[in-house]
Amino acid sequence: MNIILLGPPGAGKGTQAARLVAARGMVQLSTGDMLRAAVKAGTPVGLQAKAVMDAGALVSDEIVSALIGEALDRMAPDQGAIFDGYPRTVAQAETLESILAGRGRTLDHVIELDVDEDALVDRITGRFTCASCGAGYHDRYKQPAVAGVCDSCGGTEFKRRPDDNAETVRTRMAEYRAKTAPILPHYEARGLVSRVDGMAEMDEVTAAIGAILDR
Repeated sequence: MNIILLGPPGAGKGTQAARLVAARGMVQLSTGDMLRAAVKAGTPVGLQAKAVMDAGALVSDEIVSALIGEALDRMAPDQGAIFDGYPRTVAQAETLESILAGRGRTLDHVIELDVDEDALVDRITGRFTCASCGAGYHDRYKQPAVAGVCDSCGGTEFKRRPDDNAETVRTRMAEYRAKTAPILPHYEARGLVSRVDGMAEMDEVTAAIGAILDR
């Protein structure tokens, strides 16, 4: 089963993708991660991408498509793919269909994690992590059991991402809407789009996604 997982930063895509990987043996294909890995490994596509990026240009759709093709070729035939961050345009959506068809695969679901913008701002701006082990906390929803001491490792230093502020979050939301607006009608016309309440508890979101995949 091959799916596209959509949602703005902070909606929980990473968490839900990791759960699908663990529970169903799927492979998360994040174009950003694949690009960095290909450049680091020095693959033919990675070298192409590096040359483009070193010149200060944007990586072309052709290079991204080649990365996805390489990743799919490394997967077992019965492994499903989770596409994260791709496609973002109708042209990319059509290219993805060709890439999948060329490997005997089809796109089964497009799942969007639906979020409330104000609630998402609250969720993101309140989060912080242990500087030592990376355990996650939140000002309102998940404080350490002992104030100032990490539950996991006992560390006493914490940090916040500098871009976890309201202005940046709202900018990300606007960018997400602008990028996904073109492709949603394309997939809705094919009856592939399902929406899940991304503001629900993590386990509820996981269950809702599982129900979509199992129906």
